[in-house]
Amino acid sequence: VQLVESGGGLVQAGGSLRLSCAASEFTFEDYAIGWFRQAPGIEREGVSCRIMSDGATYYADFVKGRFTTSSDNSKNTVYLQMDSLKPEDTAVYYCAAHQGVRCLEPEMDYWGKGTLVTVSS
Repeated sequence: VQLVESGGGLVQAGGSLRLSCAASEFTFEDYAIGWFRQAPGIEREGVSCRIMSDGATYYADFVKGRFTTSSDNSKNTVYLQMDSLKPEDTAVYYCAAHQGVRCLEPEMDYWGKGTLVTVSS
């Protein structure tokens, strides 16, 4: 099982980025895919959780209205569209998969290696 994130980079405040999480070697629809992030000196926090069986998606309050998670099941890929980025969004972003219907960090079964997002002011 492998999760590979891509799409990170440097962007100015107010800009946008789209992250991708490509999953391989498991049945996508059996999993919940979560996006998490970790900024320097701060504990990793959940950003969004998408239940792949029905597409239900949940967001942390600090990204509601700015970030959108979508997926292409034919490509086993989940996306995180990040708009109106703020300097405080700077972090390494990880996707993770849990065989189930929730995205609690301790329960995630598989993790990607992360992709760095830097938002300049």
